[in-house]
Amino acid sequence: MLRHTLAVLAGAVLGAAVSPIAPSYAQIVIPTNRNALVQQNELQQLQNRLQRQQYQQQQQIYRELDRPTVPRGQPDVPVYDKTCRMEAVGNTISRVCR
Repeated sequence: MLRHTLAVLAGAVLGAAVSPIAPSYAQIVIPTNRNALVQQNELQQLQNRLQRQQYQQQQQIYRELDRPTVPRGQPDVPVYDKTCRMEAVGNTISRVCR
């Protein structure tokens, strides 16, 4: 406990001595919080990666929706003359033309 208190005091004195020299934007990382800072950075990276993947998936959906569809033509149905008629005999349908 005494060693921890001395380490904190030494860090505070060192921070006070360096602070007039160091620029105001410098970040002082206390060793006990270094793991938390690394974990926070990793979490931020994962969140950014997830958001990027979601954005790309949404853009892919939009591209598929915007892609023009090929209009379907008329189905190829045989056309019979007016002189032909269809006759059903049992299960068989035949065409009779005259």
